[in-house]
Amino acid sequence: MKLPERTVERISEYRRTLLNCLADGKTYIYSHELAQLHHNTAVQVRRDIMFIGYSSMQRKGYDVGELIDVIGNILDSEEGLNVGVFGMGNLGRAITAYFMGKRSKLNIVAAFDIDPNKVDRVISGVKCYSINQLEEVINEKNISIGIITVPADQAKVLAENLYRGGVRGLLNFTTVPLNVSPEVYIDEYDMITSLEKVAYFVKMHKESDKSNES
Repeated sequence: MKLPERTVERISEYRRTLLNCLADGKTYIYSHELAQLHHNTAVQVRRDIMFIGYSSMQRKGYDVGELIDVIGNILDSEEGLNVGVFGMGNLGRAITAYFMGKRSKLNIVAAFDIDPNKVDRVISGVKCYSINQLEEVINEKNISIGIITVPADQAKVLAENLYRGGVRGLLNFTTVPLNVSPEVYIDEYDMITSLEKVAYFVKMHKESDKSNES
């Protein structure tokens, strides 16, 4: 079963919250509680959870551990997937340090950069290789997902090289939209766009407050 993109995003977010709940000793959760934590509706939460084939909601709510396992069976590759970070500037280092150890089935196994001062060093817990070793290391470490944090003018050529090397999933943190091949799933994350979206709603809220005052 292939899930819609937004459903995949939501159940990933649910799992993150459920893992935090379990760590805090909470073993059951109601749909309305999960909805409040995600600024969602209980109806949407129940629809998502039923869509992934889990409907064992008891009087005390969903079993947190069971639901984590169900989501894991859907999102995670059984053998796990290896990830490479391409560009170890401030953003690349921060992403690597943040993500390391967060998911057992997604492993950052290599980093890449053009700076000779970074090559052959362990940065944020991962060995950094020269970008010239790209295909060799991708094959050796079976990397199938790339996180792109290089300067914008290098992103398109890099994406094409990653595709030729066998990478089939890209998370693009640059400001340049990528278009490689239909075989590659690309998710674009532009922090400027996200910040502008937040700023827009803050502006609308302030304008509404001024209108109410007058």
